[in-house]
Parts: sequence; structure tokens; C-alpha cells
Amino acid sequence: MIIEQIYTGCLAQGAYYIESNGEAAVIDPLREVKPYLQKAVKNKATIKYVLETHFHADFVSGHIDLAAETGAKIVYGPLAQPAFDAYVAKDGEILPLGNIFIKVIHTPGHTMESTSYLLLDEEHTPKALFSGDTLFIGDVGRPDLAQKAANKTQEELAGLLYDSLRDKIMTLPGDIIVYPAHGAGSACGKNMSKETSDTLQHQLDTNYALRADLDKATFIKEVTTGLTPPPAYFPLNVMMNKQGYDKIEDVLKRGQQALDVAQFEAIANETGALLLDTRDPQTFAKGFIPNSINIGIDGNFAPWVGTLIPSVKQEILLITEPGREEEVITRLARVGYDYTIGYLKGGFAAWQSAGKEIDAIPSVPAIELKDIDPANILDVRKASEFNSEHIIGATNVPLDYINDELPILDKQKTYYVHCAGGYRSMIFNSILRARGYDNLVDVQGGFKSIKESGNFNISAFVCPTTML
Repeated sequence: MIIEQIYTGCLAQGAYYIESNGEAAVIDPLREVKPYLQKAVKNKATIKYVLETHFHADFVSGHIDLAAETGAKIVYGPLAQPAFDAYVAKDGEILPLGNIFIKVIHTPGHTMESTSYLLLDEEHTPKALFSGDTLFIGDVGRPDLAQKAANKTQEELAGLLYDSLRDKIMTLPGDIIVYPAHGAGSACGKNMSKETSDTLQHQLDTNYALRADLDKATFIKEVTTGLTPPPAYFPLNVMMNKQGYDKIEDVLKRGQQALDVAQFEAIANETGALLLDTRDPQTFAKGFIPNSINIGIDGNFAPWVGTLIPSVKQEILLITEPGREEEVITRLARVGYDYTIGYLKGGFAAWQSAGKEIDAIPSVPAIELKDIDPANILDVRKASEFNSEHIIGATNVPLDYINDELPILDKQKTYYVHCAGGYRSMIFNSILRARGYDNLVDVQGGFKSIKESGNFNISAFVCPTTML
């Protein structure tokens, strides 16, 4: 028996490959399916099932493409209503896989169709639980994401989640290993552990939501406290996962159109495509194509794309480090952004060599920020981070909500912008720069460097109750 977790840090997402006696199952696969196909071929195994724990909101699953490539059966738990051919299993149903078995356990709460899969060995002894977004390490799934689809309040869904945990999961043997769909950094839970697996017994001992003396009313209050509005792309990804999507090969082909400077400029003017620059933030600051937006590929790229670009139908033109075009297109597709229509051949250097107009954003080390009025400082971290610790007098303008109504900012005034480490502040600066704010200065190293500089009064630290 083989159990392999395939973890993708950018999405804080865990997919799973299970194999026994020449048959394999893949749980919650990513959009690009080649790694699973290659693994099965190498092991001379046949992928029999593609098991989906629920209709994912934070990424587009590879279930449809993987099933088409292998003939595998797509499996959902009770209440799922996909628009494509799939098997909707019954609660408690046993699926044979080689010499082992997978038991379907319906665990509604995060969504109504949410299902966990219990792995049983040859003797039908429970060995592992693939808990999807029902149970995380240190946390449980959010009950507020499927309210409209379920026609229920978040409190009603939280009540169902309580029952699922108490009646279906907490009664399982303590020595089984819990393999969740996400870890720290995902917006599908409030404050998950950085660990990506654990024994159920340790979770029973340490997870706040699994306390033995926790009544339903208290559970509902604790699980719903600290929730913030989910990223805007979540419902769009759910629809793609329910209804289907373009093949990843077609998405890659469409995006990998190498455009010279003249072609790039012409298409940008003709289409109104978003110019997305994925280079390192500090490299971007030194020079970029006017009106381009920086979301660095070496960071939480896909979630920030999904949070900040309102429509998955948005056409996108890329400026990347040469050689990383396919990687960027793939990572965009993971969260449903399938309409990359080309990239600048030779990257920003080609644009610069052509003598085209360029822009830049001033960037200064935190140590140089002396005698700056805190009223001129914008902190773009999440509200929970700001409330935990911040420069006294600074204004919190969370990057998450930059497309909502901003505080009134004076376009003639100079603002010093920081986040935690420098990644999000450059995203913020590039977006506002494109909106006509010309007097923004990026603070290198973010809040960490500011605190170390000793130049400002910092609020007393308060342990955050949520990382959303």
C-alpha cells in the first residue's frame, strides 16, 4: 500500500495518491494532471478513482482532465450534483482498491456535499482519514462558504459540522493519520497549523474544535468568530469545479504565445488585457511597463491573483522572467484564470531595449524612515495582523479589500507603504500606481524591518484570534 501526499505550498493544498496491487486513487488533484499520470505509469498502476472531497472554492481541481485521460471514475459524496458524468456515492459505501478499501463518510458542514474518505487495509482496519476541508490540523473548515448553495446560514452549517465531527470523525480510532486538504496559509480555515498531517488522537488532544466538553452552541460561536469575507474568486472556482472547464493543454497553448514588443503593445491596446508582471517585487520597483500590476510568482501568487483580479474571464498579458512563462500560466489556471493570451518575449528587458516608456516605484529600507509622520504610513497587512501589532498612528488599508472602497487618500501626498515582508506592499503600490497615485514609497522588508529599526512606537502585541 502506498500513500503519498502531494503538497503545493502556493495554495497550501494537499492532493493524495493511494495505490494497492496495481490500482490507484487520486484525491483532490490539481489542475495539471501529468504528475499523477507519470506516477501511475512508473508504478505500472491503473488510476481507478478520482475522489473529490467537495466542490473546491480555492482552486480548480484536475478531476475532469484526469478522468478523461485514464477512464477513472470521478467520485463525490452524497448531495453532490456535478454537471458531468460522476459517481455520487452513498454514506458508508465501501470502494475496493487493489487489496485495500476506501470508506465514504459524508461529513457536511463546510459544504453540504463535503465527504471524508477512510482508508482501510486488507483486514479492514482503519489506517488514514482524508478529511478534505472538514478537519484540518489545528482547525476545522469554514462554515460560511456554501451558505447560498445550501440555503442555510453559517450558523446552521456550523451546527452540521459539529455533528459531522462528533458523530463521524471523533469516534474513529485515535491512531489513524489525518490527511487534510489544506494547511497554514489557506483561506479555507481561520488559523491552521503548518503541519500537513497528524494522528487523530493528537488532534483530539489539541484541536480547539474537538474538545470533548465542547457543546454545539459554543462550537458554533467559536467556529464563526473571526471569519472575514472570502476571496472573490471562490464562487467562480466552485462553478468551474461543478460545471467543467477547458483542458489544461488548451489553456497552456493559448497563453504561450510569444509576442515581440510591437505585438505585445498592439494587443494590450486592442484588448484592454491586464498587464501582469510576475517578477520579484524589488526588481519590479526599479522599472516596469506603465500600468502593469506586480504579483510576484515567488510568493502566494495564485491566491492573490484570485483575490485581486475580479473576473476569471479577464484577459491577461504576462511579463515574466524568461523561461518561467509556462509556470505562471499553469499557476494562473490552478485558480481558474484561463485567459492568458500571450507573454512579452524577452521580458521587461526587451521592452526597455526598444526604448519604450517605463515607470518605477521608490523603495527605501526601513532603517531610513526617520522623522516620518505615522499618519503618512499605510499598513496593507490583514486586519488581524494589524490588530496584533502595528505602528501607532499608521492607517490599516488591507490589500485584500483594495477593490472595495478605500479610505480617502490624497493623491498629492506621499505615503510610505508596508506589509509584513515586502511582497504585498508592492502589489498594493502597483495597483494604486495604475490608478493614478504617483507618490507611493515602498518600505523594504516590511513591518519586521520597521520594528527592528526602532524608529517608531509599536503597539503592544496581542495574540491574533484568526489569520484571515
